[in-house]
Amino acid sequence: MGERRALPWVAASATAYGVFHHVGVLLSGLGGDGMTTVADRVDLVTPYVVLLPAAMALWRNGSQPRVWLAFGIGAVTYVQGHGIHLAANSIARTAPGEAAHLWDEVVGHYVWYAGAAIVAACLVGVLVDDPPRGSIPTYALAVLVGTTHATNSLEGGTAALGVVVAVVLVVVATRSRARLPHVLLAYGLATVLLVGYGLWQGGFPQPSELGWY
Repeated sequence: MGERRALPWVAASATAYGVFHHVGVLLSGLGGDGMTTVADRVDLVTPYVVLLPAAMALWRNGSQPRVWLAFGIGAVTYVQGHGIHLAANSIARTAPGEAAHLWDEVVGHYVWYAGAAIVAACLVGVLVDDPPRGSIPTYALAVLVGTTHATNSLEGGTAALGVVVAVVLVVVATRSRARLPHVLLAYGLATVLLVGYGLWQGGFPQPSELGWY
């Protein structure tokens, strides 16, 4: 399926995932108007820059209807979770409380990252059909994806889900006909980071709770 040129779209989605899922930290110094922050406003485009390239990758790959169905479920779940998180996070800034915490830190994150996991699985299917060549940029992108999966799982309070997803994708990578070293690197790294952090801290406190940023 290489003639369909799906890989650049996979790379675009993965890059957007790595960058925009850290936008809250990367742009934290820009402040805001007291109700919303610059990071919040930029974060509005996250679903577009992550999901549209992913959809293009599936289209270029000629993916089967069942893959499109899975992607549709994952995309809707991703958008819903991201929207819940973004709205509740802004509300918590001006009116903190248990309800805002529940919808931001628990419901929003679990729904968002569950959707991200389904989308990632669909893109792994694209890589099975059209494995990328080994190169420094592609392996660097794999490291970015794995690190992002780990940091999101830790700061999002979804470490258990993060470990399960990472282990499942490692198993998929090792058992696929293409072996997928990039997927193995990304989610093997994520597994090591998450498990290592849990052992080091005796649990999974959010890095921000430790004063890391």
